[in-house]
Amino acid sequence: MSLWGRYLVRNVFVGFGAAAALLIPLFTTFDLISELDNVSAGGYRWTQAVAVVLMTLPRRLIDLGPFIALLGGIVGLGQLAVSQELTALRAAGVSIVRIALAAVTAGVLLTASLAALDEWVASPLQQRGLQMRNAAITSSDEAVNAKGTLWARRGNEIARIDSVAAHNRPMGIEIFRYNPDNTLASYIHADNASVSQDGSWTLNQVNFKQWSEGEETVRELDSLQWTSIFSSIHLKELTLPSDSFSIKQLSRYIHFLKATDQPVDQYSIALWQKFGRPILTLAMILLAVPFTFVQQRDPGMGSRLAVGAVVGLLTYVGNQIIVNLGLLFALNPLLTTLLPPLFILGAALMLVYRFDRNA
Repeated sequence: MSLWGRYLVRNVFVGFGAAAALLIPLFTTFDLISELDNVSAGGYRWTQAVAVVLMTLPRRLIDLGPFIALLGGIVGLGQLAVSQELTALRAAGVSIVRIALAAVTAGVLLTASLAALDEWVASPLQQRGLQMRNAAITSSDEAVNAKGTLWARRGNEIARIDSVAAHNRPMGIEIFRYNPDNTLASYIHADNASVSQDGSWTLNQVNFKQWSEGEETVRELDSLQWTSIFSSIHLKELTLPSDSFSIKQLSRYIHFLKATDQPVDQYSIALWQKFGRPILTLAMILLAVPFTFVQQRDPGMGSRLAVGAVVGLLTYVGNQIIVNLGLLFALNPLLTTLLPPLFILGAALMLVYRFDRNA
């Protein structure tokens, strides 16, 4: 890369840092206010709420990546425009397309860093924080099924888990087995279960009911062995939201859901969003280039940042609306998550090309 290219990339990264320093504290404050709503006496403490917010900070940084890319690009390139350095580059024969390519280089480095942060730092930290919050809320007397209910299906067998306690211990297990004509063949309720290393389950304090030829048989058992539908998945993962999963976890969980005849749209969308976000980040970097040259005579960056903030916010909200509509109407996850970023990327490329031809 040329000397001016490295200089431009460095300035764009300075812009990224400035945008992150502006946005992260703002959104972290909102997250903390939201977490404090869950604080209760004898359960979830305010110190734990602060810890959870700090542990989800990398996730917040990743979610704001496209927003940071747009505002950071406007700040970095805008500063060069104010100091007339971009004008000097243009006078030296450097095209707007080449300037955009240098900015995209900074964007590629940013997206690669955020992708690595997502897979190996943000996901584990967020999951640990959410598990800590769930454990604290569950221990409170005011908690009511704070961890949610888990369902799975295998053939004519349907299983439900009320919650997951410490050490991956399932609580409140119900197992329904149906005949081919969809009549109930047996029902099992267990207070809890012990999960062995090989994945087999021992149900404890079991109430076992069977129906045959119109007659009901009821047995009370201290324990019962069961080949679990959940045996290939760590139960703690199933209680977490899809946006906290890494790519590896999402792929494994989607395979599990398909194997147990459960809907996969929510997790497929979460998986493809991880590939759509880098595309959207690069599109936002490219959009910063027209912002810079269309207002190059403006002595300050206030108007650029204001318009950039509005565009970034509308893009973020619009993308979330499209994703939720895709989930609501069961649209193709690939198109729902990748089509909007690709459309914005195409529009940004057209704008850069147009500005370059008209320059």
